[in-house]
Formats: sequence, structure tokens, C-alpha cells
Amino acid sequence: MKRIYLFSLSLTMALFSCKNSDDNVTPNIETPATYAFERNGQSTVSFSGQTVRILMAEELIKAMKDFAKTDEQLIEMFRNQTASGGDANPFNNPSLNSEGKNIKGKVAASQDFFSANASESAQIKADFETWISAQYTEVFPNQNTLAQPGTAGQLADGNAVRYINAKGLEYNQAVAKGLIGALMTDQVVNHYLSTSRLDDGSNRENNNANTTDEGRVYTAMEHYWDEAFGYVYGTAPDPANANATVGANDSFVNKYIGKLGGDADFAGAAQTLFDAFKLGRAAIVAKDYDLRDQQAEIIREKLAEMIAVRAIYYLQQAKIAMPSDRTNFNLYGPALHNLSEGYGFIYSLRFTRKPSSNAPYFTRQEVDEIVAELMGGGANGLWEVSNETLDNLSEKIAAKFSFTVAQAGA
Repeated sequence: MKRIYLFSLSLTMALFSCKNSDDNVTPNIETPATYAFERNGQSTVSFSGQTVRILMAEELIKAMKDFAKTDEQLIEMFRNQTASGGDANPFNNPSLNSEGKNIKGKVAASQDFFSANASESAQIKADFETWISAQYTEVFPNQNTLAQPGTAGQLADGNAVRYINAKGLEYNQAVAKGLIGALMTDQVVNHYLSTSRLDDGSNRENNNANTTDEGRVYTAMEHYWDEAFGYVYGTAPDPANANATVGANDSFVNKYIGKLGGDADFAGAAQTLFDAFKLGRAAIVAKDYDLRDQQAEIIREKLAEMIAVRAIYYLQQAKIAMPSDRTNFNLYGPALHNLSEGYGFIYSLRFTRKPSSNAPYFTRQEVDEIVAELMGGGANGLWEVSNETLDNLSEKIAAKFSFTVAQAGA
């Protein structure tokens, strides 16, 4: 059963200012100062499931460098299927072990991109499991081996130690940056902010009537928008003012939106994104669905921009970090680390979405072709990538956006 609440006059007035035009009064919804929304004195903002999955992903990528972990434990951190026979209690945070949630189920699981594409969804999930297991089977046994072309192992990168496979790829970076697209971005732009999800069934009718979900204080539409918000800001200490700490809250979308906004060439990007989330949520409260959808388009554009910029940035930084003596394999640590991060962001391009479109910026085939060119098709993979290839791939990515390689790569 649904429950119906009436908005207080004060809440409604807070969302509107009015302007006169030919004696007609039209509402002008202003961007709220914070992401804080209430009904009858109770917060209607809820995104706990998204916070849980971000925390699970944080533990997983850290565990991929914990050589005491078993293959089963690492895979279970992705699947969290203890009830069906998985390895019990894979997470250090005990509350995560008891959650009926997991990472895998939300990877490549958006309503718009994958509900009718089960085969590709399954392949993408399998990619992550392959990377996770390969860390255990290929890299862990060579923990104390110096890496070189054809041999997995470790390399120094300043004060850090990188662990790579025989082709120079850090599997933990492929997983971490791949989840930015396959989990977070896909869920935000292709699922929760999709009109097919927001307006599913009687959602618009219920939102118009302030009909809340059973036992909840929010409407379904409000909650879906909040869940999208949670994948970006779900670990912020003060979500209502989440942009104040953007970039410092987790290792995924939040971190790199912070980096994008801190780049002079993309100044204001983080604030633009946060404002779009706030205004879109206010538009839902005010029943202005055109304005809501306009904000969703801004969010799609900014998240796609972030992923593409970081992909190019790491390709260009790898070129700078590449040792002048390419026979001295001990000096490859910084370059291979950048290439591994770039690999993950390139993989994430598949999950971006063109504004005013149901199409991604890059199809699966296009992403596969870029990855194949980056890896070179040979036995040694990233060890042998040329500066020309890095420039060509950077230009190929930038060509679909309004920024240059120079802007993204600086």
C-alpha cells in the first residue's frame, strides 16, 4: 500500500520563485544550496545501498594487493554470495559481510543498456572475474620477482611498488577504473537517471500525488534520483554539502570528479555536476520533469567527460614517464602504472552516454579496438606500446568530445 503526504507550504515556496511574463506567472525553480530534502520534517534522501557497494569495491581493490588472500576470497568480495556457498566473511568490515548486496549484480546491469543485452552483461562481469582471479594466479606467485616483458612481478614507482602481469598490466587498476564505468557510471546515467526508470509504471503519477513507497517517506522517483547521487557522493561525510569534500571521499567517481574540477581546463566541472544533482532533485519535488531531464543530461555529459579526460591523461602521462632507455625494464614502473589506469578508464568509456541519446560515446567494439591497439596484440603488451600509438588513441578519444588532447593530457 502507498501512503500519501502533502508538502508543506514552506517547502513548496522554498523551491519556487516567480516571474511575471505577459501577466502569466511561471515557476522558476532555483538550485538549492544543499542536497537536503524533507517531507514532514524527515529527510527523504536515501542511498545506503550505493554506499555499501562503494565500500565493498574499496575493500576489493585493496585486497588485490594483499598476498595473504585466496582466489576464493577475492572472487567472493565481488560476488558476496555466502548464502549460496561462497567463502564466508570476505570483508574486513563485518557489516559488509551481512549485507544482502554485492558488486557483481550491479555491474553492466542498467535498464537502458543491458536489460536486453544479457550476453554482453555476462561478458563484462566475466572480464572482472578474470582480472581478479588472474591477480591471484599470475601476479601473487611472483610477488618478489622483478617484472620484465613476459614475466609478471613487481616494479618500483617512486616510493610505491606496482604489481603487474606479464604484459605490464596492473589488474587491480583495471578493476578499480573499470568499476568507475561498469558499476558507478552505468548505474547513474543508464539506469537511475533514465526516464525509463524514473517514469516506470506509475512513478510519475505517484510523484505528482506525493505518494510515497510503502513504509518510506520518499516517492520512488525521488529515491531513484538519490540512488544515482549515492554512486557519486555516497561516502561523503556530509552528503548535503558533498561538493565540499569531492575528490577525497573514495577511489572511484568521486575522486576523479574532484580531479576534473581541480583542472584549470575544466574548472567548475565538479560544481556543475553537484548543482545538476541538486536542481534535478528539486525539480522532482516541484514536478517539473523537463527540468529534471535537463539535469540528467548535464550529469551524463560531465561523467562521460571525466572518464574520457582521465583516459587521455593517463595515456599522455605514460608517454612522459616512458624511460628513454627502453631496454632498462626496471624503470618502467611509472609508465606502466599510468597505462594500467588508462586501460581501466578506456574500458569505462563503454558505459558513458551521449546526452539526448540512448547510445554510448563508444560501442563495445570501439572500446575493444582501442584496448587491442593499446595492448599491441603481441606477447609483451604494454611494454612495447609506442608514443605514436598513445597519441593516436588519445586523439581518437578526444575526437568525440569538445576538449583537446593537450587540455586532457596536461
